[in-house]
Amino acid sequence: MQAAQSVLLEEYIDEFTTLFGDRRSRATFAAILSGILAAGSLVCSRIAAVAPLLSKVCDGAQRVLRFASGESTRRSEVQGASLAQRLVGSLAQRGVASLGQTSGGTEIWLVLDGSDLRKPHAREMADLMKVRSLQGTMVNGYRTLNVLAVTPQHRALLYHRLFSSKEKDHLSESHEVQTALTQVGMALLPIQEEHPVSWIMDSGFDDVAVWRTVWEQGEHVLCRAKHMDRLVQYKTLLNEWHGGYLRQAEVHLRAQGKVQTSMVVRLKGQRYEKRQPVTVQLSSCPIKVSYEPDVRRVGPAKGEGAKVTQSMWLLKVEVVDSRMEPWYLLTDWPAATPSGAARLFQMYRQRWSVEEAFQFLKTCVGWEEVQVLDLEGVRTLVVLGWVAAGFLYEIDGGWEWADVELLAKLGGYVSHEGRKPGKKILLWGLQRVQDYMVTEAILRQHKATTGSIPPGVAALLGKDIVDQL
Repeated sequence: MQAAQSVLLEEYIDEFTTLFGDRRSRATFAAILSGILAAGSLVCSRIAAVAPLLSKVCDGAQRVLRFASGESTRRSEVQGASLAQRLVGSLAQRGVASLGQTSGGTEIWLVLDGSDLRKPHAREMADLMKVRSLQGTMVNGYRTLNVLAVTPQHRALLYHRLFSSKEKDHLSESHEVQTALTQVGMALLPIQEEHPVSWIMDSGFDDVAVWRTVWEQGEHVLCRAKHMDRLVQYKTLLNEWHGGYLRQAEVHLRAQGKVQTSMVVRLKGQRYEKRQPVTVQLSSCPIKVSYEPDVRRVGPAKGEGAKVTQSMWLLKVEVVDSRMEPWYLLTDWPAATPSGAARLFQMYRQRWSVEEAFQFLKTCVGWEEVQVLDLEGVRTLVVLGWVAAGFLYEIDGGWEWADVELLAKLGGYVSHEGRKPGKKILLWGLQRVQDYMVTEAILRQHKATTGSIPPGVAALLGKDIVDQL
């Protein structure tokens, strides 16, 4: 397992080594990724303590810090692009290549969402802004914007950026969103003809400026409604078009049947929410949205001020007998049939794959543990967390089952029919392999330096292991 893990991790890392202009930077990059996987943390001292290369030097943590802040990677900077930007670019290229290998006609669903990186106790980190805590209070931290691509066979990170409203060059959050839309759109151009693209967005992106950019790129929109006071045209049950607020269209929704699914929800009469089978009622209504073509556009204007009208659908999703508020979804995909409405409901649920990815990063890679005073250093370490997570996703999708099963057992996995090991289990298994490698390296170094292993430790290890060192 140690040999297999080493070889496969090296192959994965090799995809990124062209970003570095010197051998030392490449070696440090590989060691840091190995340390993140072993430590499950972005704290420099923890990374250095468990990475075999960095644990051998007295300033391992400082070496990680210098790498993250760019002090030791200046020969890797190209055309003003930071290391964090170039790492994200490599992840995106790798993701587009894997998406392009899917069969023609396969849809690509792009989940656009943000996640706050909360640092409630930080005071000296650069450009801290206020973000919302899980309890609803405002604490110090940063914002991130991310785009995950989802197909039945693949998941890929196509965009990530950590930013702060306090940093010197920040323009606006709207500008950050527009940049993400256009960069991902350009990255997908080579495969877009064979793969329809849909953006799946939460209510924070209920914005015609966002939708406008998506439509101009020949892509589709599925967004949860936030502004029910939006002015639209809606079609009544008598097939007549009326102008008014979006909320007024609700009385003209047409039933599109029910679907059975499983959700974490609290039904009436229950004290707590839990995952359970539920019935979901779907209903829809055609609407039209009009907008100015150049509202909050990044770059030169393209229109002359004339309004554009786009046909859309309002889809209501209601869990029967639950205490959950209904979802109101807006989309340019047709929702005129029960099968079409059910498909859109399943599409929107893919947003939860992003929440799963964020939860994984925060709990297993220690995303919010990052402690660097320099903002660019914070960005680099967070991106390195994404790169490490990408290796675990490739294990799940590309390794032989025998390797995955053994790695899972090392992580505490108990075989169960119909249930695969999750990313946390695989990470814990990797950490045990890494612990073994670090332990062996330290023991060998001690024996080479002193000539022997102390008697107490030797007794714990056993004669056979000591003789092999």
